[in-house]
Amino acid sequence: MNPLHWLTQFLQVLAALAAAPLFVGWINQCRAWLQNKSAPSMLQPYRGLRKLFYKDAVLATHASQLFRIAPYIVFGAMVSAAAVIPSLGTRLPFSDAADAIALVGLFAVARVFISLAAMDVGTAFGTLGARREMLVGFLAEPALLMVIFVASLISASTALPAISEGLATRTLALYPSLAFTGVAFVLVLLAENARIPVDNPATHLELTMIHEAMLLEYSARHLALMEWAAALKLFNYACIGFALFLPWGAATGAAPNPVVVLASVPILAIKLASAGAVLALIETISAKLRVFRAPEFLATAFLLAVLGLLVHLLLGA
Repeated sequence: MNPLHWLTQFLQVLAALAAAPLFVGWINQCRAWLQNKSAPSMLQPYRGLRKLFYKDAVLATHASQLFRIAPYIVFGAMVSAAAVIPSLGTRLPFSDAADAIALVGLFAVARVFISLAAMDVGTAFGTLGARREMLVGFLAEPALLMVIFVASLISASTALPAISEGLATRTLALYPSLAFTGVAFVLVLLAENARIPVDNPATHLELTMIHEAMLLEYSARHLALMEWAAALKLFNYACIGFALFLPWGAATGAAPNPVVVLASVPILAIKLASAGAVLALIETISAKLRVFRAPEFLATAFLLAVLGLLVHLLLGA
């Protein structure tokens, strides 16, 4: 394989690790601006991670080895997902090892381990959060798979890099099926990343929190890895959206130009800045749903994805 492909792969993983906390910081800053509040620094997530890595870990009395290794598995799954999502280029050495269905499987592995770790210590809040997390995942994964299937039917491939390259090199056209699935994907992104209206990452109210409830027993480096993995998950979902609905800007072709590869970095930064601002706007104008309304929210996403599939199958558009 072309050495430039390995360079693209390395830059992509490095960009994901470095930019994921910055992406979260940008969203928090945009939310503060929209709510007319004093905005925190975009570098605040980095400072939080640095502080946690320097602290000594405190473990629950009855924590097993599963509780200790779960942060590393979750973080590794998110890094592996970042390696197969075409954010900077479509010809990636690691992309041959996993298609879009396996990518959803990586997200499922992370969800299972974080839920098992939350139940491992036997606290009420951890078990509550794990049950809610599995409920959201059970409803969100079919909708995400349906979104990917629509794009795979258009591109005749289930590999996300091939889908992205196929859509980027096609003649510019409007696909109503992608419009429906695009809305469905945004709903899944909000639910899977514990964002408003399904969850609020800025609160610790025990009756409403989902993701934060599973992290209450973690501290120091374990909590840092979990927080970093959550930022990577949001970054990965944003890059999946770019690959499916805004594939332009990434390096394509069997022998990409090094200049094109380097130019894809600022293009990705512009996409992330725009996506972060839109996500902050959605969260600002939305109200937090009750927990039992989350299935209705995700059922709407699934129906929109199915509608996009039917539009493509019946109309070929």
